[in-house]
Amino acid sequence: MKYVFWGFILSTFFILSAYPQQEVWKVGLNSFFDNTEFGHSNYQMPQTMAGVHVAPEIGMSWDTIHRVFVGVDAMHELGSNKTIDYLNPIAYYEYDYAPFRFIMGAFPRKMVLEDYPRIFFADSINNYRPTMTGLCWEFYHKDSYFRAWLDWTSRQTHVRHETFFMGGSARLILGDFYIQNFSYMFHYAGVIDPVVDEALHDNGMFLTSLGVDLARRTGFDKLDASLGWAIGVEDGRGENTGWLKHHALMFETKIEYRGLGLENSYYRGDGQMAFYRDHGMDLYWGDRIYRASEYDRADFYIRFFQSDVVKTKLMYTLHFAENQLYNEQSLYVSFNLSNLEKKMSKTYRYIWSPWIASLRRKEKE
Repeated sequence: MKYVFWGFILSTFFILSAYPQQEVWKVGLNSFFDNTEFGHSNYQMPQTMAGVHVAPEIGMSWDTIHRVFVGVDAMHELGSNKTIDYLNPIAYYEYDYAPFRFIMGAFPRKMVLEDYPRIFFADSINNYRPTMTGLCWEFYHKDSYFRAWLDWTSRQTHVRHETFFMGGSARLILGDFYIQNFSYMFHYAGVIDPVVDEALHDNGMFLTSLGVDLARRTGFDKLDASLGWAIGVEDGRGENTGWLKHHALMFETKIEYRGLGLENSYYRGDGQMAFYRDHGMDLYWGDRIYRASEYDRADFYIRFFQSDVVKTKLMYTLHFAENQLYNEQSLYVSFNLSNLEKKMSKTYRYIWSPWIASLRRKEKE
């Protein structure tokens, strides 16, 4: 078997060497600061998340279609006495030949799940679990797409639960209108030979929305509104609960002009996460505030600088829930560079203050 293995490696090397190759690389530096003020809330907790990710990747590309990357995502929490607090390996194969795309291995979460709403994945997941291990298959045409994915999040041992996600998302553009869907199913099994038997849990979330996007018909960077129906389903096998279903309406609006923006999300219906008191965030990866039956989130933000390489976003958020008003302050700065060929978009340097604008004019003079 040893000779067969090395024979396979050598034959693969010679086959790949027959194709034109290109060295490819990426480097990302992403910093975040997120302070939430949820004092006296029954659903959320006040906390401050702050850190910086450094994620270099190197690889090879064949015919601009096949790519293999290896790298690491190293995260340092601000204020920590460690140099590296979390280390996640990156190693994946990517096939991209329109209209199909396929990824398999350990790859950055934002490649697949960046557009998922917070009811599916809380901000803490993006901050502290930046990679996913599994695969993704995608069909795309312009801005429309269909995507199916698997994320294996934990292998079963005597102390670790077996957990994984299966999900999919889609967006169909119909002129100024669109239909979109987000979904996943999370499987949470027990450990090997448990001392006390635990129920096996499955929970799923589905959100289907109809929306209108008028940004291209106006001078706005974003002008979008959508109305959706969210359904949460979950089952605790062995607890005789059967499948529990939680229904709710979600109304979302997005407005942005020259880097100044407002995004609002309103949720009304059944509270989610029926087994939260027993399993907490081990079982649920969405924002725990959606345990409430009514919730409104308003994000006011400023993008100081926006390009394909550098992005900055300062945000002040108001949360309306439990007949209370909570607030949150956050700042995100990212630097991402690669030698992959792509069409560079226009770089925006947003200026709102007339005083700053006058200084710039004087400098040019």
